[in-house]
Amino acid sequence: MTRETWINVAALAFLLGVPLWALMADEPFIITLATRAVIFALAGVGLNLALGTGGLVSLGHAAFFGIGGYAMGILASHAQAYTPIMEAPFLIEGTRSMPVIWLVAMVTSALAALAIGALSLRTSGVYFIMITLAFGQMIYYFAISWPAYGGEDGLSIYVRNEFPGLNTLVPMQFFGLCFAILCLTLLLMNAIHKSSFGLALSAARQNETRVLSVGMKPYHLRLVAFVISGAVTGLAGALFADLNRFVSPTMLSWQMSGEIIIFIIIGGVGRLFGPVIGAMIFILLEHTLGGLSEFWHVYLGALLLGIVLFAKGGVIGALAGREKAHD
Repeated sequence: MTRETWINVAALAFLLGVPLWALMADEPFIITLATRAVIFALAGVGLNLALGTGGLVSLGHAAFFGIGGYAMGILASHAQAYTPIMEAPFLIEGTRSMPVIWLVAMVTSALAALAIGALSLRTSGVYFIMITLAFGQMIYYFAISWPAYGGEDGLSIYVRNEFPGLNTLVPMQFFGLCFAILCLTLLLMNAIHKSSFGLALSAARQNETRVLSVGMKPYHLRLVAFVISGAVTGLAGALFADLNRFVSPTMLSWQMSGEIIIFIIIGGVGRLFGPVIGAMIFILLEHTLGGLSEFWHVYLGALLLGIVLFAKGGVIGALAGREKAHD
């Protein structure tokens, strides 16, 4: 195996080992932190397809993260209140079933990504960044002005949703569920990166003219990647809302989009496990330094500055040396 593969295996083992240790030490809060890291990693893995492979710097991905969260919140709140979401022209009821909620979250996020991407991808560079930011802020302010589901106060869910055969209120069981989803998503992304679609998407990022010369349309490649990316990020949003049993407009803010990008930069842009390691480091810094000072982001900024100046391949790039990224 390559050095990068060993790093990836070690990262996954550490991410699994910490909550197992916390379970034996009776530290449920540590398990919750690990679950938070897994969910953030999932969101980063989703964006990494668009950013790392497709070269699309999106500052609006929090929109999909929040849409997934609100999909969970709306369905679960109507289920706990025993009121239908819609009665006419057809009946739509709430649900506490996680698989159904995940499907709804992914579909709604994918549709939003399709609409936003279809318009945003007609531009490039800084214009694409600003348009995705604008769309994200539009959805953010819509959530703030939506009193039916809490407005800027957010929406609380009293009981975590259900998954067949598991008690999701047990921290370790919910962690295991999220960890399994992350592993499956990593396998899916690895398959996409190695597929002809992934190679074409990477080629479109490197040299658009050559892709056009062989009869492929970079716009369509990027749009498909953007939609898949939005769906995965929406799934992460639904899991994050379930973890906290709360959804609010902060999930839709541009700061959340920035944090997801930070996960990728820390770990390594274009590296399959880059968002995983980035999310782990972010949560570690937030937990250890956040208790010392409310200005712990200063240290995060210093870390980012060091990576940008001296380790452009992120932590994985620095540890793996000259080994090439997966694409």
